[in-house]
Amino acid sequence: MGFNALKYYIILIIFLFNLSSVDRVKAKDYAVGDEEGWTMSARYMQWSAKYNFSVGDVLVFKYVQGQHNTFEVTQETYQTCDNQSGVLASYFSGHDRVTLAEAKKYWFICAVPGHCLGGMKFTVDVNKVDDDNSVQPSEPSINGVGIIQWSRWAWAYYIVAFVMLVLKAY
Repeated sequence: MGFNALKYYIILIIFLFNLSSVDRVKAKDYAVGDEEGWTMSARYMQWSAKYNFSVGDVLVFKYVQGQHNTFEVTQETYQTCDNQSGVLASYFSGHDRVTLAEAKKYWFICAVPGHCLGGMKFTVDVNKVDDDNSVQPSEPSINGVGIIQWSRWAWAYYIVAFVMLVLKAY
């Protein structure tokens, strides 16, 4: 193996090392209501206000199947608790997982008669991940899952390195 081949192996090792150190943004699972779960007794607006939700996070609604449900609704339906219209999604499993896929405001209610009016509703403001991977720190949660989010500068760095490697090879 000549000096040139060794030089390319070193560049490849440096490239792979840098690739393995890409910043990761943690998408998190949040148990709605924490230990209380999705029940009539929790204070959900206080619960949702203590977290900074980001795109990719997951809300986990835990409840006894048949006693409650989870509806994602429009703002108007949230305000009136009338789920005859404005329902965007509905869940009935007792262990519902709702991924916060967009940076926007979400509204959730329990559509069992009397539950929404009794306080089983809350809103969530979801923040987007910035180009430089910065996200407001969130409170600890259950089962965080790593998602690679590359900034535009990381892409530029790797493209330039690749082009330089190809040009040196010829």
